[in-house]
Amino acid sequence: MADEYRRKISGEEAQERYIAIVKNKLEFFPKVGKPFKLKVKNKQFEITVEPHEVCMIPIRDTIPSRTFPYVTILLIVVNGLIFIFEVSLGDTLHSFINVLGLVPDRYFALAQMPMSNIFERFFPFVTSVFLHGGWFHVLWNMWYLWIFGDNVEDHFGHFNFFLFYLFAGILAGAVHVYMNPTSSVPTIGASGAIAGVMGAYFVLYPYSRILTIIPLFLIFPIIHIPASIFLAIWFLIQFLSGTLSLGAHGAYSGVAWWAHIGGFVAGILAIILIFPKKKYARE
Repeated sequence: MADEYRRKISGEEAQERYIAIVKNKLEFFPKVGKPFKLKVKNKQFEITVEPHEVCMIPIRDTIPSRTFPYVTILLIVVNGLIFIFEVSLGDTLHSFINVLGLVPDRYFALAQMPMSNIFERFFPFVTSVFLHGGWFHVLWNMWYLWIFGDNVEDHFGHFNFFLFYLFAGILAGAVHVYMNPTSSVPTIGASGAIAGVMGAYFVLYPYSRILTIIPLFLIFPIIHIPASIFLAIWFLIQFLSGTLSLGAHGAYSGVAWWAHIGGFVAGILAIILIFPKKKYARE
């Protein structure tokens, strides 16, 4: 990537590519929404980093698991195997995703049809949670699940954690559908369910610390961030991006922001309302 910064700029397309690369490297919270001036070959450009472009890369948390995370590992393996199956489908992948992905306008269209369509209407709320759209998509989601899932599984127990994971994924999908009722784009990915895991972690382990890489231009500092701050920043990014997407006419449709928001809130509510008598491991 460093070679990209040293590459000579020639022509408008090359300049735009250079700006995109630099902009990617400036993805950190303090500059969100603020113009950043970049000078290239005596020409000055202005870049604004949008909320959805912020990047924090977690490495690990500081709380060890007390039990072996069987379900977390099983979910990672299952998601990986399903994605490999997706890759093997070739030209039929599109129809596969269209059937098993969560399509908001189809959900409401089926609501007007006989009850015989109830399975087709609701089944994608579950199946879409186990599908992914690319290698980066599945690896990024599974990495977050690995970091935050084991401790939450510790709290719930193995079977209850699996039910909680599905609950968060389904509720995340429901929020996405109702916030994007006219969308015909299939929504897939475990990020809503994993957001639920993160929401539960936010309540259970606010004093944990997350070892995090913060990409800053050409340097990559690694720092410990309190879990409460890391997750609050993450949620704020999702909320700002989701709010912007409401009036963006599809500009942000590549990411199901409201599924992330819904999943995170579902995780918090599950801890506070469904299991209010449990003693939180507030470490």
